[in-house]
Amino acid sequence: MSSPVIEKKIEALRDKIRRHEYRYYVLDHPEISDADFDKLMNELKRREAEHPKLVTPDSPTQRVGGKPREGFVKAKHSSPMLSLDNAYSLEELRDWERRVHELTGRADLEYMCELKLDGMSLALRYNDGRLERGITRGDGGTGEDVTSNVRTVRSIPLVIAKPQLKKAGIAADFEVRGEMLMPLAAFRKLNEDRERQGLSVFANPRNFTAGTVRQLEPSITAQRRMDFFAYMLLKDGKTHFDRQSKAMDALDLAGFKVNPNRRLAKNLDDVWNFIQSWEAKRESLPYEIDGIVIKVDRTAWQRELGFTGKAPRWAIAYKYAARGAVTQVEDILVQVGRTGKLTPVAALKPIPIGGTTVSRATLHNLDEIDRLGLKIGDWVEVERGGDVIPKVVKVVEDNEHPRGDKEFVMPEHCPVCGGNVVRTPGEVDHRCVNANCPAKLQGTILHFASRHVMNIDGLGEALVNQLTERGLVKNVADLYKLTKDDLLKLDRMGEKSAENVLAEIEASKTLPLERVIYGLGIRFVGERTAQFLAEHFGTLDAIMRANAGDLEEVNEVGPRIAESIVEFFADEHNRKLVSDLRKAGLTFTGQKKEKGTKLAGKTFVLTGTLARHTRDEAKKRIEDAGGRVSGSVSKKTDYVVAGSDAGSKLDKARELGVSVIGEEELEGLVG
Repeated sequence: MSSPVIEKKIEALRDKIRRHEYRYYVLDHPEISDADFDKLMNELKRREAEHPKLVTPDSPTQRVGGKPREGFVKAKHSSPMLSLDNAYSLEELRDWERRVHELTGRADLEYMCELKLDGMSLALRYNDGRLERGITRGDGGTGEDVTSNVRTVRSIPLVIAKPQLKKAGIAADFEVRGEMLMPLAAFRKLNEDRERQGLSVFANPRNFTAGTVRQLEPSITAQRRMDFFAYMLLKDGKTHFDRQSKAMDALDLAGFKVNPNRRLAKNLDDVWNFIQSWEAKRESLPYEIDGIVIKVDRTAWQRELGFTGKAPRWAIAYKYAARGAVTQVEDILVQVGRTGKLTPVAALKPIPIGGTTVSRATLHNLDEIDRLGLKIGDWVEVERGGDVIPKVVKVVEDNEHPRGDKEFVMPEHCPVCGGNVVRTPGEVDHRCVNANCPAKLQGTILHFASRHVMNIDGLGEALVNQLTERGLVKNVADLYKLTKDDLLKLDRMGEKSAENVLAEIEASKTLPLERVIYGLGIRFVGERTAQFLAEHFGTLDAIMRANAGDLEEVNEVGPRIAESIVEFFADEHNRKLVSDLRKAGLTFTGQKKEKGTKLAGKTFVLTGTLARHTRDEAKKRIEDAGGRVSGSVSKKTDYVVAGSDAGSKLDKARELGVSVIGEEELEGLVG
């Protein structure tokens, strides 16, 4: 088959995938299943691997770059990305409108009303219809080039066909500005996953989005489902259409995700109606907003109005007030989450806030209670915003609101199971260390059954919920006691499905020791740490007997992880669980790995892209030979291993006189 024919077939496959990406990530209306989409993507990867010369930068397979950045390059904006002045009342809006009328000398103005998305502003530059650069707002004049991260966001097109641009009336070279954000459902799931892993949770989607866009590792950005809504179209730094409303329609036609909740208002009364309607409906949105943006629609009049030193005169943001109220703390209760974290919760005298009656508010942890100086009986200010759980902002101290007098004390034993409650030195959270605690049982089982742990694929959330609610499974060891009759009593469980689940449970008994260690759900012990523990100790019994000092001899195990492991096995409930898993026949013995000594005492730093190995592979080879891999270059570094496109670490090595070697020299050292 000739090369042009192959090239044509590959490009047709790319177009097909782009169309399905658009329907899924922009329109939220997919035509095919995730599995079918994955098949198309895998087919494209296969064909491109066979014909690497035909891989293009805008191929759907190239969204996630393979190498991490070592820093961001500054980039100047084509025109200033300025912030907006704010209004907090109808009177302030009327003052703004009066100034607009006076400066333009016109009374017949129309206004474009758009939701003020609570995310992070970005500028996207396209050259010949292809995404060339993504730049953060920065200080308004200069931002950071975050192109490698922007390319991972599926609702941002990497390339737009010229016929599509022509249909939308957009030139081939243009700039789009918009808001990057994280949908609330994705944010909630992220925090739930972090809770399950024993990690701290993020405070709000806006801050998390900003941190994600500035991630130096594009593959991490790709894992966090970001969304991008376009709201401005420029050509050479200037507006591209004679009306903002036309620009929004053109962006929609070109394939960008444009917020549909917008209105062209004929006067300020229309604007105010739009503001009030969305304040009542804002909680129904799948993302957070903090107000409404109002823009003069005609761009000629925008140019006439111009800018102040920091904001355009032709636009203003109406900010919704924080939803809050003052009420009394009647008690402080303790909730136990999926990871065993104990969270103090204020039981409040019920109070309406933003159309909802609030009777509970999170207090996060004991440090937060101390910071607030909160006692039971105090009167407090409570806020509630978007999809965020109500929180206590401050204690009210005045003559009308007397102070409470009862101190809160964190319990020493779990209020759900009676297990030990610990607070690791240097951390803010208290946790129940009983792996069988009913409060975290479902999360524990789902983790244990997941693909990278014990690979019991048939144990999905719905089935686990039934097993725990009916008392059939009270800890992960009970999975190995399930019978076919037990499963057939459950909803939507046929004979074949029951047999498959039991077969997967049985097969999990043969998985290696590191999977069992990871499956126990020990805080801070992830997949990689579990492997190091298995290789170092060789048996689960040896790990259970180890003290903190013994554990710290394991690669990448520091004091915090060691203490967590000791705490886990010190709990009698957890020792009973291990005993039950032993009786079930799981693997408790592995292959103890003796580390090499060729690189003992040597410290390495990896930089750039290696040709033959991933960074993780190179790191493992160094560590297996007794060496250590650091993330930064110092005088104590023995070698810097430099691949292609090496960055600032290479410069630092040369400055300090550290030996710089390539991949072949590293292989020679490792042997």
